[in-house]
Amino acid sequence: MTNDACNVSTLTKNNYLISGLFALGIAHKNRQSLGVSGIRSHPTSELFASLLLIPQTASMSSPSEISNTVSKVFSVCASLAGFIMLLWPMAQELISDQVRSYLSSNLPHFFSHISPIVTVEIDEKCGVTKNEVYEAATLYVSTRVSTEKMRHKVNKTREQKYFTIAVAKGEPVVDQYDGVKLTWRLVSEKDEFGEQRLFKLSFNKKHHAKVLTSYLPYVWDEANMIRTRNRMIKLYSRQCPFSDDNDDRRGSWGSIILEHPATFETLAMDPDLKKMIMDDLERFVRRKEYYNKVGKAWKRGYLLFGPSGTGKSSLVAAIANYLKFDIYDFALNSVSSDVELRKMLLSTSNRSIVLFEDIDCSSEVLGRQIGMQNEQEPPKFGQLTLSGILNCIDGVCSSCGDERIIVFTTRYKDRLDPALLRPGRMDMHINMSYCTTYGFKLLAFNHLGISNEHIPFLGEIDGLLKSTETTPAEVAEELMRYDDADVALQGLVDFLKRKRDEGNET
Repeated sequence: MTNDACNVSTLTKNNYLISGLFALGIAHKNRQSLGVSGIRSHPTSELFASLLLIPQTASMSSPSEISNTVSKVFSVCASLAGFIMLLWPMAQELISDQVRSYLSSNLPHFFSHISPIVTVEIDEKCGVTKNEVYEAATLYVSTRVSTEKMRHKVNKTREQKYFTIAVAKGEPVVDQYDGVKLTWRLVSEKDEFGEQRLFKLSFNKKHHAKVLTSYLPYVWDEANMIRTRNRMIKLYSRQCPFSDDNDDRRGSWGSIILEHPATFETLAMDPDLKKMIMDDLERFVRRKEYYNKVGKAWKRGYLLFGPSGTGKSSLVAAIANYLKFDIYDFALNSVSSDVELRKMLLSTSNRSIVLFEDIDCSSEVLGRQIGMQNEQEPPKFGQLTLSGILNCIDGVCSSCGDERIIVFTTRYKDRLDPALLRPGRMDMHINMSYCTTYGFKLLAFNHLGISNEHIPFLGEIDGLLKSTETTPAEVAEELMRYDDADVALQGLVDFLKRKRDEGNET
């Protein structure tokens, strides 16, 4: 060591000693003015004793007594600071670097055993993949943010209809669960891969088992409910030129946000049939454990058959809106082989509708034509076949996913191969019929705002609907022609009469 370094080291030590003695002198002077006896051998004991006086002093009515107690606390703190500053240069000389390193690395661990608080860290990523627990915590904690008392963030993506609230970094969010107080805190830490965000969840260590086995599953379930409630329904198609989906699992699917207005309330179909479908859907989504118990894939098949314009596509959209399920449009005319069809099915997500529209019109692309039993030669390799479709909807690959609804639509049910229609593939057959009187009343209310008791021409329209094959789409189109209700209904009557006369001529 050079002379300059020795001089600097000696000067630093002397500064520590002078500062420590100066602090002790101030503390001693203050103690004498407060009537406190000389410096004790353990200043920390005086500090704790003075701190214990604060709650008692808070209940006193005299401001002078409170001031004296606070002065005592500051006096003892000054004594403790002087004591530490006096000993620090000596400790630097007497304690080796190895011992200091050991103490600095193990003292925090020692005090962590003394503290009753334990902290669980939830990282944003597990390696290179997203941590689903972190995503669930993000959704859940956002509902616990007090916008009036806490710093918070406001976000909105193009997939969201409304603004969302998020917790600000470092802001504590206190939660209560079954008598347990928990504190969430969003922080960020830097590692070799860059900045990593994580949640720190702190609570009393005696509740550790309850938090892991009960609270975190509760957070997970609540997040799923929030996700379902806020979910934007998407329509996936291979013909879509782009995708706004951040998840790269969708293979060749493109997607757009589906904002179809159809609901079960607006569907012009028989009310009993409507209720039967809704009950079946609700029973399906809540029976996960039942499907596991009986050893069946958690899926359901619906066959929608009826003429064009009877509302088959609207019913599919209403089901998607009701369950918050995405729709995957399987256009079989664009599928070249069974292998390609299988890849498409495996790239779909859970909680989705797999839609095969106008399945009867796709027969020309099949190696074995649907509904045709007179095939003369086996299908060539690389073709799309009926057996390939059957394997996708009811084979092993159909079980690679949960909560899937498979929908076939057709105008001609009798053209379909019976193998497609058996239970387990198409569990429910729904006849989308021509417009009935109930359907007309609902359409009149939706389009013209007319209640059932005040519909002009009701009797005449009822008779005309029964004598003609008129679809709900045709009735809706006539009602949309005019804003005036009477004029629109008169136009509908004229349309139905023409349709009846044309039918009689043929």
